[in-house]
Amino acid sequence: MRCGFFILIVFFLVIGCSQKKSAKMKPLDPANMDLTVSPTEDFYHFANGNWLKNNPIPPEYSRWGSFEYLAEKNLKDLRTILEEAATDTTKPKGSNLRKIGDFYASGMNSAKIEAEGIQPIREELDRIEAVKSKKELQEAMAHLQSLGTNAGFYFFSAQDKKNSGMMIGWLYQGGLGLPDRDYYLNKDERSKHLREKYVAHVTNMFKLLGQSPEQAAQSAQTVMKVETRLAKASMTRLEQRNPVATYHKMPVKKLQKLAPDFDWTTYFQNVGVSHPGEINVAQPEFFKAIGKMMRQIRLKAWKTYLCWQFIHSAADYLNTAFINENFDFYGKTLQGKEELPPRWKRVLRETSRDLGEAVGQIYVERFFPPEAKQRALEMVMNLKAAFRERIKKVDWMSEKTRQKALHKLDAFNVKIGYPDKWKDYSGLEITRDSYVMNTLRAANFEFKRELAKIGKPVDRSEWGLTPQTVNAYYQPFMNEIVFPAAILQPPFFNAEADDAVNYGAMGVVIGHEMTHGFDDQGRQFDEKGNLNDWWTKEDAEKFKARAALLADEFDHFTPIDTFHINGKLTLGENIADLGGLNIAYDALQKALKEHPQPKKIDGFTPEQRFFLSYAQVWRNNIRKENLILRLKTDVHSPGEFRTNGELMNLPAFYAAFGVKEGDKMYLPP
Repeated sequence: MRCGFFILIVFFLVIGCSQKKSAKMKPLDPANMDLTVSPTEDFYHFANGNWLKNNPIPPEYSRWGSFEYLAEKNLKDLRTILEEAATDTTKPKGSNLRKIGDFYASGMNSAKIEAEGIQPIREELDRIEAVKSKKELQEAMAHLQSLGTNAGFYFFSAQDKKNSGMMIGWLYQGGLGLPDRDYYLNKDERSKHLREKYVAHVTNMFKLLGQSPEQAAQSAQTVMKVETRLAKASMTRLEQRNPVATYHKMPVKKLQKLAPDFDWTTYFQNVGVSHPGEINVAQPEFFKAIGKMMRQIRLKAWKTYLCWQFIHSAADYLNTAFINENFDFYGKTLQGKEELPPRWKRVLRETSRDLGEAVGQIYVERFFPPEAKQRALEMVMNLKAAFRERIKKVDWMSEKTRQKALHKLDAFNVKIGYPDKWKDYSGLEITRDSYVMNTLRAANFEFKRELAKIGKPVDRSEWGLTPQTVNAYYQPFMNEIVFPAAILQPPFFNAEADDAVNYGAMGVVIGHEMTHGFDDQGRQFDEKGNLNDWWTKEDAEKFKARAALLADEFDHFTPIDTFHINGKLTLGENIADLGGLNIAYDALQKALKEHPQPKKIDGFTPEQRFFLSYAQVWRNNIRKENLILRLKTDVHSPGEFRTNGELMNLPAFYAAFGVKEGDKMYLPP
């Protein structure tokens, strides 16, 4: 059934604003379309068919589309920054430029990395081997987590869901080497085959550490047994989408009663937080299981598991044997990639992660003009006004809930381009001596920096993404929408394009992020970011009934073989897409009244160009393996269904292309 309501958190959506003068790109090129396909039968392929045929996936990618195209361009921009920094050793030691250059140079020194083998991490491996008791084991887990290893579970700082102005410690389930709990538990043949491949991969990694084939095979089976128990205790991805279900604040004493066989006092002391105060234990049943596993699983098995998780986390920074083995499973088997990216790209990405804002500050200076920020802000304000008018017109919502919704919309914080205050890296030591040690020190630096926030007020100036990241997000705890500099450029926004094209791409994305504040998750948070039910009971039930229609629609889409979209898992993103389309379309209609456009460009009306532009944002070719992985784990629907599935719900789309009953793009009301 068609879902026609006004708002239907939080990951990569694009908004664009032109940066430096770049090669001219036609905003909406009819050559990318397949005019042999009817728009009323399959709009995605009508809008993108020729582009899909002419843009095969590069060997190093598992998916290739608009996002990957822009990310690839940004890699080339960043390469100029990093290579200049690496060759200039005159910069003062301790300066950001020197650290960037030294980090990148250490990763590009392949001869040294090959010669050293596992020697740089031998001390950490010996530390695990030296563990003699369960108390020492818990100390080792804490230490490994501080180095970025996924050792059993996660501990980090985040906002208190019911007191969003304060930071508290969070304990969260983790410890798996496969992408999701279901990979361990599903009984279908494909899952069994992947588990066999995974065990073979872990075996090979232990052999690279020097174990005999027999010992390595036994170690891999041990890892599988430990991780399977962790998987059984874990919440599903769908369960984790419920913000109430992952909020259980308690003092350490209560946590100790929950999992008495784990010495939490020792653990917290070893992560450097002796007095953490009240902690949010996101999945109490998982941590209860961790306690039981501490008692029931032999020390030797735990040590084997920790050794695996550590070497897994370090593999990409070691010699070629480890890198290739890691890629064979995680790149080829799980995602279908054909080739390892060149070293410069891999090292660049790691440098950009570990020294993110240091790199970002230079990126902004070189590639992000001040006017880009202003242009983006203007469009955000236009979309916000359109959203406000749409909320006012919702006929099923009570006035009480409506006023709360408007209040939340007015309270949105908008961040565009880059932070006002940059992260301080003065406490991070970087040298040219060892790539893997640089990555470990960087992980430890960030771990300590995050945990130091516990018990302190939230710093609302901080960003969750770096400026050079091709991405955007809505943060419910902050009630903010964020658009980094890297996304504010073509192909998502073009200063030379007509309004229809820019509102269909950038405008929909802005509306999408705004709608996240009112989707099935975001609507449970108030204007300050607190988990607080501000809906009347009647309005909440009406919302859920409408949302259920959208979930049911997407449940029936089967992108490949027997793998269908999980309508409940993707509900928040599907709501946000539909809301974004409605808001942006309204904003376009207002813009067309104020600034009339040509009736047709390249044979298409403004309304048609709006929908074509939207469809072209989501075009991508994707490998079968990666598509299956995403269907199991991603909260976003595949691009084809973000296009056709959403547009089936819009009367404006029906009017623009003459969709009628009996057409495949027609959804009965």
